[in-house]
Amino acid sequence: MTSPATEHTRPTWIDSDRRLARFVARPVHSFLEVEASGGILLLFATVAALVWANSPWRSSYETFFGTELVLTVGDLRLADDIGHWINDGLMALFFFVVGLEIKREWVSGELRDRRAAVLPAVAALGGMVVPALVYFAFNAGAPAERGWGIPMATDIAFALGVVAVLGRRVPVSLKVFLLTLAIVDDIGAIVVIAAFYSEDIAVGWLLAAVGVVAVVVALRRAHVIYHVAYVGLGLALWLCTFESGVHATIAGVVMGLLTPARPFQPELEAEAVVDTLENQSELSANEVRQVSFLIRESVPLTERLEWMLHPWTSYLIVPIFALANAGIELSSDSFDVGSEVTLGVVVGLVVGKVVGITGSSWLAVRLGLGRLPEATRWPQLVGAAALAGIGFTVSLFVSGLAFEPGAVQDEAKIGILVASAVATVLGTALLVFAGRDGRDGVRSEVARPRPGSGRNGGHR
Repeated sequence: MTSPATEHTRPTWIDSDRRLARFVARPVHSFLEVEASGGILLLFATVAALVWANSPWRSSYETFFGTELVLTVGDLRLADDIGHWINDGLMALFFFVVGLEIKREWVSGELRDRRAAVLPAVAALGGMVVPALVYFAFNAGAPAERGWGIPMATDIAFALGVVAVLGRRVPVSLKVFLLTLAIVDDIGAIVVIAAFYSEDIAVGWLLAAVGVVAVVVALRRAHVIYHVAYVGLGLALWLCTFESGVHATIAGVVMGLLTPARPFQPELEAEAVVDTLENQSELSANEVRQVSFLIRESVPLTERLEWMLHPWTSYLIVPIFALANAGIELSSDSFDVGSEVTLGVVVGLVVGKVVGITGSSWLAVRLGLGRLPEATRWPQLVGAAALAGIGFTVSLFVSGLAFEPGAVQDEAKIGILVASAVATVLGTALLVFAGRDGRDGVRSEVARPRPGSGRNGGHR
């Protein structure tokens, strides 16, 4: 007979020796835990889109994503093709998670320490302005100059995927720098989309959107934590934003920024309740629910929503977006690498990002506004700057806003694909070379205590 202790320690199905668990479940679980997995899925979706769009069945690609879907809410009728529903609807959830990440970093993460955030913030600004100027230099005065926002973005999934593969060659502090830079970059991209890539504004719907935001703020101040109400208000905000002419994904960002980043329930109070009930021989179902509620509410809502939604955005929404947007027919007519649009995007992302991020970082350090990440040398920062040239997701998104479907949009997308590939190879090579060249120096720098520092004086 099995004892209760043995029963309690019995392995779960995924830890068992069953063939399905060993050969399917555990490998898949490990894959999803790897930091690079989101970028890998994104790469597979991109390749699938390119293969589909250049196969004998390429007409089905346009037919499928061009199929119209109609949503009727009372007298309101929303009609658009599948591609636009993905870009305007599903991507709003992606930008909601981006908003959550920004809010978390601002309240309790790297952006909380304003001085520590100065260097990546300045680097991000340089990494947005210089690529935009480079693109503009190639396309000034032409109708395609509207695409200046395309090379401003950094795809953090791809960039961190490469960094994860490189492992210990990249200092942890440099990974944090790159992540913080990408978050500030996201803020810039959101501002650019809202200010420059929104259509004719319908004032009535915009005022309605402001009203919804006011209701959300009022409910927060009243300490209302009924999540269903916020889901309904989020959908209402998306609809008002969609109809106002401001791009609908901004609704996701706004809701993310409005999400509380501090716990509703103090952690110590939740622990006290748990300690009180721990020694009771019998617990009622109501007491268990109360303790469960207190423990759950002691974790900030931003963290809970990120934990719940991040797999959906990384492993489903973003790959679907890539599948819907990366399908370019690579014919001799469309693959014009010498076009001003393609050159502007490629040079902007590959050269502009490196020059902008490295140059602004050097200037900030020289002026005493910030310092290099700990155990990081300039060649490594240049490598990280090169990886920031992987624009991909947001760059594709902006290209769809800047240009109508057609030759110019295809030229921009080809530039994004070429630039992202070149930036990946260049950034990887620079980081590998810099890591190999200065490995001993970095170790000695980490081991050497700073003058006047105490036990932990050298760390933030």
